[in-house]
Amino acid sequence: MALLDLLGRRWALRLIWELREGPLSFREAQARCGGVSSSVLNDRLAELRAAEIVEAGRAGYRLTDGGRELLELYGPLNAWAERWAERERQPPPGGETRHFP
Repeated sequence: MALLDLLGRRWALRLIWELREGPLSFREAQARCGGVSSSVLNDRLAELRAAEIVEAGRAGYRLTDGGRELLELYGPLNAWAERWAERERQPPPGGETRHFP
């Protein structure tokens, strides 16, 4: 459950996604995650490093082997999310309104 708590933190999933193509400097990661503050980005990177999902090197921050393995799970999750979003764009039967908590 600790991993889900970490991944549920704001910007964690996005940061892992942005590192998918290779290492990024702090500033590059911040630009790719448009809108994340330096302090939040620093916190997320520290947490992801502690979880051994991200590591820091001369080229910048990059995914570890475990981070890349985790990234492979994004594909099915993204496919599910796209199907869900498509259903949500459809009007509900009987003209009901959908509400989410």
